[in-house]
Amino acid sequence: MRPHVDQRHERVLELVRERGSLRVADLAAELGVSAVTLRRDVEALAGQGRVHRLHGAVVWPGGVSTVGPRTRQEPAGSTASTPSTGSAASAEGVVIGMIVPTTASLFADIVRGAREAVGAQGGRLVLGVSGHVDTEDAVQAGHLLAGGAEGLLVAPSWSGGVPVGGQEQWLLDRGVPTVLVERSAPPGNPAAALDRVRTDRAHGAAVAVGHFAALGHHRITAVLQEGPHAAQIIAGYDSAVRSLGLDHARGAPSVREHGDYDSSVDYLVDAVRERGVTAALVHSDEDAIVLVPRLQARGIRVPDDLALIAYDDEVAPLADVPLTAVAPPKRAVGEAAARLLLQRLDERASGRRPAPRQHVELLPELRIRSSCGAKTLAH
Repeated sequence: MRPHVDQRHERVLELVRERGSLRVADLAAELGVSAVTLRRDVEALAGQGRVHRLHGAVVWPGGVSTVGPRTRQEPAGSTASTPSTGSAASAEGVVIGMIVPTTASLFADIVRGAREAVGAQGGRLVLGVSGHVDTEDAVQAGHLLAGGAEGLLVAPSWSGGVPVGGQEQWLLDRGVPTVLVERSAPPGNPAAALDRVRTDRAHGAAVAVGHFAALGHHRITAVLQEGPHAAQIIAGYDSAVRSLGLDHARGAPSVREHGDYDSSVDYLVDAVRERGVTAALVHSDEDAIVLVPRLQARGIRVPDDLALIAYDDEVAPLADVPLTAVAPPKRAVGEAAARLLLQRLDERASGRRPAPRQHVELLPELRIRSSCGAKTLAH
């Protein structure tokens, strides 16, 4: 017995919500109905605003589809988005390509923010994942553009967060509107002329230092991972320590290879016992969770002997000692980058003179929990 039209509509919604997007022909085959019948169903649901119909496909509002090797489909469930600060032009039918090194950690929320901003204007976000392999960025871009992407949101796999040795050239050769996400190019580099949206990580580090100082800590340090964001965090840390007149010589930051926990523990134990350090900024909060029990095993209690602030706030609240953390505005970064790219595409389509290029930095916030302590210290 064939399902009633209402049951079929519910099944269509279920499948599209689950997968993000489906070709109409494939969906008709899966449901065992003719393409003509399925097109009528899709038109009815699209008229109610429950799905989008784009170029022979049916798309969940705000959904993401993926193309190319090493790609993943982002969950299509709807979530609340950060309110827009401006109105974007309709992008009905526009396809945006986005390349990220991973869909884990902070990029999960960045992708969600971009997806929601594009979907809200009737467009579609298509995702490519480079796996932190520099040469894969250009490969993913080729797949996305060949699949119909009209512009690119890109977080290149630049190990230091900035291009070296011509790593930016493939971006400049694509000839489509491009916005860098959580990456930048230094003045003088050709990619510095690209639009970009990123977190002001230096500000976040400075806020953490200021909070330690307000609690009475005069000798602090930092333990950071090597990676794209280390230089920004160190710059903010150093600037705040100098501005606040803290003991910089005793609390110089340590930058280490990812996963080298033993050297980090040794460094922090020595900092506390030999140099009188009482507080530390740790990037990331996952690392802080690993370090806390190792420090306690060495007789360093958190926060009694060493106050901690983590950087990222991915899992900080779940620590045994809940971690105070600097929280980047991840979803807002994705939303702002997507809106900026949609603006560029609208300018191109309408023939308008482009507005000046933008370098946008969003400020993180400090979320206070137990690990930083609350008592005022005397030194």
